Amino acid sequence: MAYLDRLAACNNADMTRYKPLYGRGARIGWVHEENLDLLSRFPDVFSVAERRVDLSLTLYDYDTATAALDGALRQLAADGHIRAWRGERYAVAARFGAEPLMGIERAACALLGIRSWGIHVNGYVRREDGLHLWIAERAHDKPTYPGQLDNTVAGGQPEGMGLFDNLVKECAEEASIGPDLARRAVPVGAVCYRHEAADGLKPDEMFLYDLELPADFIPVPDDGEVEAFHLIPAAQVMEIVRDTDRFKFNCAAVLIHFFIRHGLLDPDTEPDYAALCAGLNQGTLLGP
Repeated sequence: MAYLDRLAACNNADMTRYKPLYGRGARIGWVHEENLDLLSRFPDVFSVAERRVDLSLTLYDYDTATAALDGALRQLAADGHIRAWRGERYAVAARFGAEPLMGIERAACALLGIRSWGIHVNGYVRREDGLHLWIAERAHDKPTYPGQLDNTVAGGQPEGMGLFDNLVKECAEEASIGPDLARRAVPVGAVCYRHEAADGLKPDEMFLYDLELPADFIPVPDDGEVEAFHLIPAAQVMEIVRDTDRFKFNCAAVLIHFFIRHGLLDPDTEPDYAALCAGLNQGTLLGP
């Protein structure tokens, strides 16, 4: 196996099987051809044509679009087509930071191929024998990717909250990292991908942060989403990422980004180095 396999897993979607979804004058998502009939059940909300899907022109502002979309999606959830309804609203926008066109239930983003954003934090410790990373083991009863390995802290981006405020919140909830320590996190980049999962398309963009932690600090799970934290030498983390699929698909990409930036991957010894650098943002090629 190779690091490039991890990026291939992130970007596994066959986009020829998706139709673009437009709403309020912008392309906002991608709908799989197998789901077109589901949307056709709601002609007051969706207009399904041969080449594209449009939200109704009557949904002319944020409130009307959000309300109509929510009604249709709740019915689809009741019929079993959307799992694990979370009650969390995400913003639908042409790009991050743009004015939201409407809001959407987090669990429904993949069905409509709507881009969501999030933050991922790699917490690390410097020791005499090199870098060590705090790796989260996801709760075994978590509805998504139970028991898989994860970055130290990660979370989706709720509507109406800044990235760094979300980071501080997630650090406290997931790892008992206090706000003063969390605010030492440094923004270091982003990864973007188009991942096809059981619930639909995830054309997501994750903002990345590094957080150097004190040698005596031990993260503690606080919200039930993390089973345990493990402090693992970076060299061993690299082997796990390269040789197994124990990490959640996007967390492996986030770690490859870390390995490159910290000089742990070397173009003299890693034959796929340039392809890895390019592959971390494949999802930007087709827009949202």
